[in-house]
Amino acid sequence: MLQHPEVKGPSIGLLGFSKGGDLCLSMASFLKGITATVLINACVANTITPLHYKDMIIPKLVDDLGKVKITKSGFLTFMDTWSNPLEERNHQSLIPLEKAQGPFLFIVGMDDQNWKSEFYAQIASERLQAHGKERPQIICYPETGHCIDPPYFPPSRASVHAVLGEAVFYGGEPKAHSKAQVDAWQQIQTFFHKHLNGKKCVKHSKI
Repeated sequence: MLQHPEVKGPSIGLLGFSKGGDLCLSMASFLKGITATVLINACVANTITPLHYKDMIIPKLVDDLGKVKITKSGFLTFMDTWSNPLEERNHQSLIPLEKAQGPFLFIVGMDDQNWKSEFYAQIASERLQAHGKERPQIICYPETGHCIDPPYFPPSRASVHAVLGEAVFYGGEPKAHSKAQVDAWQQIQTFFHKHLNGKKCVKHSKI
């Protein structure tokens, strides 16, 4: 990335959503040169499949697909399938984000029907502070679901999941979710400008 002609450097920022979020957490924790990381509705543990890095393997967070629920409209929700990352059996799945070199911004949809994003962000905050690190910035959006896209994209409240091949409900109330997408995009740009370009102004959420 640093050798790419469109990358200014000398550092890299990461943005990850859903499963991509815990991958970005892992990258920030184990790779050098990453100085700012944004997570959109992400978990603090490695999920879905074991993560292999050098001679290390981080197991996946324990899940139980028997706890999948079906809405009245016939969509699947996965909120209850994930076990608590703080349980002893999941300790090896937790990503050591305290090893990261730079700050974090957590974007949280409070009506996320895929997993408990607000709870995961709080775990991250407590873990960082317990290791003497800076508390992450956490922005929570009421009535906002899992898929927080760039501004003016139609709110994705449900779709056929690309991996599962099933119709999945993501949550969110259309008007609130749309406003959250506009604000979150501004917050993400401000965060990266501050920590990658050195601009100190911070735009606080109006939602």
